[in-house]
Amino acid sequence: MQTFRIIQPTPALKPFIRYYWILQDSTSGIVSQRTLPTGCMSLVFHRGDRLKVTNRDELQPRWFISGQETGFTDVISTGNIEMIVAVFQPHTAKIFFHLPVSLFRDMNIPIKDMEDIELSDLAKKIEDADNHEIAIDQIEQFLLSRLLSENNYNIPRLTAVIRHINNSAQTNIKGLADIACLSEKQFCRVFSEHIGTTPKDFLRIIRLQRTLSVLQHNPGIGFAQLSYECGYTDQSHMIKEFKLFSGYTPKEYLNCYAPISDYFSNI
Repeated sequence: MQTFRIIQPTPALKPFIRYYWILQDSTSGIVSQRTLPTGCMSLVFHRGDRLKVTNRDELQPRWFISGQETGFTDVISTGNIEMIVAVFQPHTAKIFFHLPVSLFRDMNIPIKDMEDIELSDLAKKIEDADNHEIAIDQIEQFLLSRLLSENNYNIPRLTAVIRHINNSAQTNIKGLADIACLSEKQFCRVFSEHIGTTPKDFLRIIRLQRTLSVLQHNPGIGFAQLSYECGYTDQSHMIKEFKLFSGYTPKEYLNCYAPISDYFSNI
């Protein structure tokens, strides 16, 4: 049996945390899933068995920070999964970890390797929590304490940039730098430190997520129209990019999965 819940953060954290999700799965037998880049980093706690990342041939750490992913990942479970995950807004994870999050790109960094006593203490509290509500409360207390001790003047700049990216399928790095009131060189450095990947790669990931969103809400759309609405140069460009990030052409993907955008479904 599988249960999945999304929990909204407290209002003070909403500008920084998109949501929390909790997954419990005691299904017997192997369950496999392909995950695509979402444009967001996460803080992940396993309270049950861990997932195996098959394309890396490794188990996920028990508690870890999941950096920006730039490709698809295949994971499998054998049941008895219990996960609690905090999903950050695209540009806010750096506030809570005091490091350039470009260091986390395409990596799952175990909390024990962070040399962060407060974060390690949080992981132990999550493991010992009597229920999920207490666990979420512990996460929020930790995040709020970090938020109060940090004053990052780049967050308002990047908030405006992310808002523009979300609302516009057609944009470019120069225009984003202008919104941030930074030179292109400064903008690319600040963007990478806070979001975990380059502006170019992030725009490609969000274009993928926009494609999934359009397919989710307009399943009958033609691929030529789809490529135009999502900001690709043409249909062949869309197919090439989609396969790069998902391992499938759009047609192949639709034969295997129902299209769901993790990014645009929860903005």
